[in-house]
Amino acid sequence: QVHLVESGGGLVQAGGSLRLSCAASGRTFSSYAMGWFRRAPGKEREFVTSISWSGSRTYYADSVKGRFTISRDNVRNTVYLQMNSLKPEDTAVYYCAAHRQPWADLSALAPDFGSWGQGTQVTVSS
Repeated sequence: QVHLVESGGGLVQAGGSLRLSCAASGRTFSSYAMGWFRRAPGKEREFVTSISWSGSRTYYADSVKGRFTISRDNVRNTVYLQMNSLKPEDTAVYYCAAHRQPWADLSALAPDFGSWGQGTQVTVSS
């Protein structure tokens, strides 16, 4: 198991930016693909983006493509989510997650991720 702690959420106006961080501990972070998911009020959890264990490959949901950027620092055991041009519909609790298997390819499927953070609230006002 890996322990994940998100930070960086908050309240921002539409069009603004936030950067979320997810600090990992407990296993070899650099061996695992990572992902960000979100859950808006009254909605199902949805995939946002994921990054391969090396950081060389990324994948984005259509709703955030071109606005959000995922990255990772395998020395600091941290994954980041840079969110630009935020919209009210981006309001949600954002969760980072680590893939169940080392060296696995990146994924957009929540069941592929075995460790989850506690979430950080992002609120975008119109």
